[in-house]
Amino acid sequence: MQQLVDVTGTSFTPLVVVELATNTTEEAIEWLLSRIRDKQEIGGADLLVEQLGLGVGGQEKENPHVFLVGATRQRLLSGAEEVGLFKEYNDGSMRGFTCANKHNFTEFMGDGDGFLSKAECQYIVKHELDTLRAQSETHVPGHSEAKLYPGKSIIRRLQSKGILIQIFPLHEQEDLKRLSFTWYKRVKLSLQPLDAIRQYFGEGQALYFGFLEFFTFALVPMALVGVPYYLFDWEDYDKYVIFAGFNLVWCTVILELWKRYSASLAYRWGTLSRKKAFEEPRPGFHGVLGLNPRQLRIYLVSLPFVLLCLYLSLYVMMIYFQMEGWAISVHVEEPTFWTGILLFIPSIIYAVVIEIMNLIYRYAAEFLTEWENHRLESSYQNHLILKVLVFNFFNCFASLFYIAFVMQDMALLRQSLATLLITSQILNQFMEAFLPYWLQRRRNKKMLRKVQKRRTLDGQELPLAEQVRLEADMSTYLGTFDDYLELFLLFGYVSLFSCVYPLAAVLVVLNNITEVYSDAFKMCHVFKRPFSDPAANIGVWQLAFETMSVIAVVTNCALIGLSPQVKAYFPDSEIQLILWIVAIEHLLLAFKFLLSFLIPDVPKHIQIRLARLEFESLEALKKKCPSEETERSSIALQLGTGSRELLERSCIQHSGRAPEARPEPLGSRRMMQLGSTRIDAAPTVKR
Repeated sequence: MQQLVDVTGTSFTPLVVVELATNTTEEAIEWLLSRIRDKQEIGGADLLVEQLGLGVGGQEKENPHVFLVGATRQRLLSGAEEVGLFKEYNDGSMRGFTCANKHNFTEFMGDGDGFLSKAECQYIVKHELDTLRAQSETHVPGHSEAKLYPGKSIIRRLQSKGILIQIFPLHEQEDLKRLSFTWYKRVKLSLQPLDAIRQYFGEGQALYFGFLEFFTFALVPMALVGVPYYLFDWEDYDKYVIFAGFNLVWCTVILELWKRYSASLAYRWGTLSRKKAFEEPRPGFHGVLGLNPRQLRIYLVSLPFVLLCLYLSLYVMMIYFQMEGWAISVHVEEPTFWTGILLFIPSIIYAVVIEIMNLIYRYAAEFLTEWENHRLESSYQNHLILKVLVFNFFNCFASLFYIAFVMQDMALLRQSLATLLITSQILNQFMEAFLPYWLQRRRNKKMLRKVQKRRTLDGQELPLAEQVRLEADMSTYLGTFDDYLELFLLFGYVSLFSCVYPLAAVLVVLNNITEVYSDAFKMCHVFKRPFSDPAANIGVWQLAFETMSVIAVVTNCALIGLSPQVKAYFPDSEIQLILWIVAIEHLLLAFKFLLSFLIPDVPKHIQIRLARLEFESLEALKKKCPSEETERSSIALQLGTGSRELLERSCIQHSGRAPEARPEPLGSRRMMQLGSTRIDAAPTVKR
């Protein structure tokens, strides 16, 4: 990528783009650039920044307030220490990076060029920008309406006031070409390049694609069982008991295995022991100082609205059943080829209506969650996910539960499940594959026409100015929410009712294969490059999938109880049958939770490495305190307080002096993070 030169004469590689509003005053721009360039000792970010020149379309009134931000290599290394980046140590363990011990890390060569990936560099720059704090300023210069408060984030304030339009990392064209070629540009039967995805997009994206791949492979046994079951036992619905039993084991085991696999990935990528950074308030968080009426808004407005939407979904479902009954009556009166086709029309219409209702409700849920005014992004995401999951689950599965347990019509259940699954997959493929591809081709042609007005590229890369403005016009990537939601619903279709439609797993496998290619294409060419998310797992979605697996146990047990095969054993007492099914269901749930307890979430060899590193760090900490206080501080650390302040307080109280300390910056500099404990990263202690 083209090198830029800062006003200080230092050359740097542009990493992050900052775009300000066109009406931003020169005074505000000079103040912000000064704060970005200032040294850390006086409250600046100590970064390099240069204004982007006008591109080919300069005559078209392009926004001149676009700036490129980078940093020197030494500044990036110190930033890696501040954010608590974990790297592989010479002994093979993953340790928090420190500049003092930089040559003891496996991949550190020479002056550190190539030690940090571009995604890590961009994450560090974003972190430094986010931690810019207001000092004595009362408002943004030239914008008296944009109040500033001491100690609060400047960037967040600029975003909430509309002065900062967007901030995003730049694509690296050569790296992107290599990743695209190995990822999706050639059809092959092999695993995804998860390490390369992590290097380019970060751990959060890599974990999503890792889960998508794992889920697809986990479906293969069910698909292999389902195909012969479909071919040789299709019309005999009474014999779905074996397949339902297979579902019970499958949905439990794969989630436990995924937790172990994701822990291995997170350890390899250095995020397993990394403590979550301090969370800044959301840019959308607003209001005067006082009691936040969020709880009142949730219980008095949001909750009734969700219940109203569930009622509307139930009303639409009853209309669907009326249409289904009409189509069946027409077919019974005059059974022809066309009336046979008519039987599928109500289910297709209902599937389309479900997708439309999900989309409308999603926008309403986002509006309500924004209006609730959550202070933290994690709180906002959790409440949004809860709203969307409840409605989508009810909207997509209510009709199937009604058919299975109220109507007890297994033939109609099979038809409805197949129609809903196939229709939703067709709609999703259109929205996620064909539409983004068309938009990307249209956008690229428009930019190339602009460039060719002044020069002929002959297949060369776009100049930096054109590349930045092209990426600025791309859609913003909104995270993995919709991707995980789609997998959640597919997991529900397979785990809940696939025993009556064995081909469900086959259809989901085919969908997931195309999903890999379409999502990869979108990440590389449709959306702006997202900032790296140093995730250690899939977060709240793990709980969502485990909840679905519990519901699957109850559902499959109930379906087994409805089977005439099982009913034949209880010809005279339906109550006894119900009691037996409930007892078996409770035993299976107990077995499921026992299995989750017995199977460790973290593989044994990783536990040993983490324990060894914790022991070495604890031994090093003991040497910093007088010997008579070693036992006291050790107990405090083992109890989980894990606080360096507690250790120092103990030493001061009993010996009158604090242990020898080194100056450390704000954040996680010179700190090791082990589980919920953060302790100093010390060299290996010989035992």
